[in-house]
Amino acid sequence: MAKAIHTMIRVLDESRSVEFYRQAFGLDIAERLDFETFTLVYLSNPESDFEVELTVNKGRAEPYALGDGYGHLAVSVADLDAEHDRFGALGLNPKKIVEFNRDGALLARFFFVEDPDGYKIEVLQRHGRFK
Repeated sequence: MAKAIHTMIRVLDESRSVEFYRQAFGLDIAERLDFETFTLVYLSNPESDFEVELTVNKGRAEPYALGDGYGHLAVSVADLDAEHDRFGALGLNPKKIVEFNRDGALLARFFFVEDPDGYKIEVLQRHGRFK
């Protein structure tokens, strides 16, 4: 069976992105690989083996066009309200908490936040299928 191990996103400013993911999700640099024209930065935390790979293309000055194909990355947390408050206190501008119901039952509680490059990240309360 296949196992999901990382997702890759292209970012303009390595230090700004590393700091965002550290503050928001407790992700630290697991490995940094520097090449002639680009740098790969793998971020992880003890909660999961899954990593976020930041690709920094050297010499790039313009923001990346995310287009209409990118959706979002999702993470789950134990206390959504506390995380929403923490994000707000850090100035990370979380969107409002949404409750999504189906057939009269709670399916999901979540909010979205954007990283410095505009990538959307869904923060879900651990519940049901979102463990």
